[in-house]
Order: sequence, then C-alpha cells, then structure tokens
Amino acid sequence: MKPSARILIVENDSVIASVEEWRLKKLGYTICGRAANGIDALALIKEKKPDLIILDINLDGEMDGIEIAKVLDKQGNLPFIFLTAHGEEDIIQRVKGTLRACETIT
Repeated sequence: MKPSARILIVENDSVIASVEEWRLKKLGYTICGRAANGIDALALIKEKKPDLIILDINLDGEMDGIEIAKVLDKQGNLPFIFLTAHGEEDIIQRVKGTLRACETIT
C-alpha cells in the first residue's frame, strides 16, 4: 500500500527542497507544494491543507521555521517535522518553545 500523505516542503534552499521532494515522491508521498519563506508557507498551508509539513528552521524573511511552528501550534493539530542542519543550543531552546517540540524533545 502506498503512503497517501500530502506533504508541504518549507525550505529556502532550492537544491535541498528538490532532493527532499524527489526522496518523498520515490517513497510514494504527494508533494502538495513548496515554500521558501514563512509568508508563502502559511498561504500554501491554508490553500493546500497538507497532512504534514517539513519545516526548515532557517528561512529567508521575517518568519523562520520556528515561528511558523508556533503559528501551527495555535491553529490546531497540523503535524510538522523540523529538518535543519543547525543544532546550536539557542536554536534547540527555541524549538523547545513550540508545543509539540516540547512533547518530543527531552
């Protein structure tokens, strides 16, 4: 049985976003959109209603992935996964400030 989740990719590096999309499609997932910044991501989330969001933490513009996650936490039960190469302590502490991250990172 093929996966049926519709995934939105939020990543400002087009090469990384392309690789993520390729990998997920090979696994049978549907990519319902890609965004490179917070404003576009929130608009696509509202329009496409994805089942899952892959969130890069560092994005161009005023809103990073952590800020998007905070909005998602307030809006409801839309799952997201942080995907980043940055593991600095201050970033980890900001991630822990999101509701669902607090439940999964100890």
